[in-house]
Amino acid sequence: MSLMDHGVVRPITAVAWTSNISTCPKDFTMINITEDGVAANFTRSFAIKSGYYLCYSKSWTSGMVVSDIQLISDKDSIPHGYCYIAEYLESKASVSKKKRVCVRVVPVGSVDTAVLDIKLTAKSKMMLQHYTYVGDVNGYVLWCRKGVFSSPVPQAKPRSVSLNLCTLSLEQPTPPLPLRPSNPPPPVPHTKLSQRRQSLSAKDNLDKPADSSIQGITALDGVPFSLHPKYDVHTGGTSLQLNSQLNNIRIKSLQDIENEYNYTFIVEESAAKRTRPSLPAGGASSAQ
Repeated sequence: MSLMDHGVVRPITAVAWTSNISTCPKDFTMINITEDGVAANFTRSFAIKSGYYLCYSKSWTSGMVVSDIQLISDKDSIPHGYCYIAEYLESKASVSKKKRVCVRVVPVGSVDTAVLDIKLTAKSKMMLQHYTYVGDVNGYVLWCRKGVFSSPVPQAKPRSVSLNLCTLSLEQPTPPLPLRPSNPPPPVPHTKLSQRRQSLSAKDNLDKPADSSIQGITALDGVPFSLHPKYDVHTGGTSLQLNSQLNNIRIKSLQDIENEYNYTFIVEESAAKRTRPSLPAGGASSAQ
């Protein structure tokens, strides 16, 4: 049993017309002779030097496969999902438009079966076993064989790794060393004054805020806080006196405050209503 019967053959990925072997693309195979030994030039005329041949490709570069192939008349509309095959011809060559070859090209992962091979025979009663009759075109008979194909195994392509990628690492980089001056100042001798200054600077560093910014400094920094002895409940002599003072505090309600400080201004109103005493009339004339 052949490899094609086992389904390990590569499918056809493209079909095209070509004038000769020079115009045929490098990844295509040109059918220059039929199965019954006749030249597969579709012009077959002594007056015309340039003809056209059928060719096919099995290259995986496109990622597509030919799932079906048909022959239609120039008067028929092309079926849905099909397309005319490409033409790699010389400028003087042309393809007969009476019959057109069209194929259905689909992605390689969308189908399980595809066209595995195509063959040509002269227009005769010759039959090809395991092949399906497609149609006759310009004196030739086109045959195709469909079956299960094997998908290509993806292979890893070698890639050139640049020097920058080689230096990349998932590990945390080591922190850079602190910068040090090349000519540091001479060390100060350890005297009493220098030791005192060193202790003060260390204390200042402890008192500084964590962010070392001026926003962390307040006016109360360095001011000691202590409770007045009068309100210190921990002192023995004043604790009882303070408790008695706190117990005598009475919280007044709003009504108590209004009752205590209510003033009707009656005295002022009565004083305002008083009128000055009028003089008698006789007294006024005697005065004259």
